[in-house]
Amino acid sequence: MAPLKIEISGLGYAVGGTEILKSVDAGIPDGGITAVVGPSGAGKSTLLRAINRLVEPTSGEVYLDGEPTVGLDPLELRRRVGMVFQVPALFGGSVEEAILYGARLAGKDADPRRLLEMVGLSASLAERDPRALSVGQQQRVSIARALALGPEALLLDEPTSALDEAARRRIEELVTDLNARLGLTMVFVSHDLSQVRRVADKVVLIAEGSCEGEWSGEDFFSAAGERARRYIAGRL
Repeated sequence: MAPLKIEISGLGYAVGGTEILKSVDAGIPDGGITAVVGPSGAGKSTLLRAINRLVEPTSGEVYLDGEPTVGLDPLELRRRVGMVFQVPALFGGSVEEAILYGARLAGKDADPRRLLEMVGLSASLAERDPRALSVGQQQRVSIARALALGPEALLLDEPTSALDEAARRRIEELVTDLNARLGLTMVFVSHDLSQVRRVADKVVLIAEGSCEGEWSGEDFFSAAGERARRYIAGRL
């Protein structure tokens, strides 16, 4: 069994007295692809944001390579653990500027054309206005922007939900390719169990702010995970 890259222990997050995350325990294996699944409003996206300290947990701990992230500078944490959002938001007048946005803030050098090729886009797009790209291409540029920081792990919050089927499959292929080529730990939120079956090594179920179970990808889609799948489908 792979060691844990990210360990979530008793993680809670509350706003105005409302608990959104309730003592979540979960482990993210190093070098694997972990899917976070569950009903709408379960707290999946909030969990990713809490891992990255885009929201500050109100209880519990997140560990990165065994080190509590509360002791890390948030910008250093976000360099090591990148984030890709559901809807791409690109800054700058060119694709190159969009890719280098975070790297320049962090004082890092990066080659935007090499990064474009890494995410399956032509280097010739570097001078294009990012707003002229398709949504699928913009999402790939968002991933390139995260890769420019040289992360050890990448969090993806429903990265394909705004895409058509063909673009969705290309992002899935990119996720598995980056995982295989770079050994990059991946965590992605998805409502699409067919996608989870195609991509994930491990599945974590979040429901009503709590972790209801963890499975290997194989076990989740066997009899062992049947109850979880029925729960997600609203049949329990």
